Amino acid sequence: MLRVGLTGGIAAGKSLAASELGRLGAAVIDADALAREVVEPGEPALAEITRAFGTEVLLPTGALDRPALGSRIFGDPAARERLNAIVHPRVRERAAALVAGAPRGSIIVEDIPLLVETGQGPRFHFVLVIDAPEELRVRRMVDTRGMTEGAARERIAAQASPSERNREADVVIDNAGTPDSAGEAIHSMWRDRLVPYNGNLLAGRPAFRGALEVVPHDVRWAESAARIRARLLRVDERILRVDHTGPTSEPGSAADILDFVVEIEADADLPAVSAALLAAGYPAAAGAPDTSTDTTPGRMLHANADPGRHVDLHLVARGSGGLPAGAGGR
Repeated sequence: MLRVGLTGGIAAGKSLAASELGRLGAAVIDADALAREVVEPGEPALAEITRAFGTEVLLPTGALDRPALGSRIFGDPAARERLNAIVHPRVRERAAALVAGAPRGSIIVEDIPLLVETGQGPRFHFVLVIDAPEELRVRRMVDTRGMTEGAARERIAAQASPSERNREADVVIDNAGTPDSAGEAIHSMWRDRLVPYNGNLLAGRPAFRGALEVVPHDVRWAESAARIRARLLRVDERILRVDHTGPTSEPGSAADILDFVVEIEADADLPAVSAALLAAGYPAAAGAPDTSTDTTPGRMLHANADPGRHVDLHLVARGSGGLPAGAGGR
């Protein structure tokens, strides 16, 4: 099943996107809701928070006093990290249980406000960021949440910057306009990218790739390659290194395909790592009519199931050679 990480800065409109994706059929997991569940009275996390921050963060009823805790950690990175270390593992554990219980074929959307700040982007097949200009976000917080302008700006400053967040995104949707315009973008992405991506993943096939023209060098290739490399490095512990190579790794024109050499130690590990790459969204490409095959001993070709981003992976055992001649030029 396809796993999508959804994030965005405070008041950018992430909740709108989650609602729309849920209506379209996604199984949405709300990290904020899980974070509230794991600190309810009787939960181990609440007891740990009390030991870490004192009973002054509790209400007379024994429930967590969120404003009191917020005042303790706001502006104190060490305290915030201490809290995150208590809460986040338990949230991820509950999210994993929900993913495991989802019907086969589901598109799972995990709504995570601090996805980038907590380094979770690489564990998803696809990351969607909802963005909006800071001034608009401040106005939304003042008008709809009753915050002062100063408090709103402090909350924004405490999160990742838009550029940091957007670097992690496969798609960024601008929510500066009307809800309808953002909704249309979400519907298009669902129809044209997420549903086909999930279908390819379930079928174990690469995305269809027609004839690709050579285009001028795109500065975004390096950014996309860095994001994909981070995902590949966590696929399997037997992956020793991942290198972006081929024409798109150098200045100059190229077909819009990102080539990677994924190196492992031994030929015997090829089948297991190949299966792990399939689960990560990179099926074996052998036999696909629109991709070349590579039958060199100690080497396998994989390609991306995502129709919106063409990727070739040259899975090689150490000592079998690197990128085949002509790769990336198809």
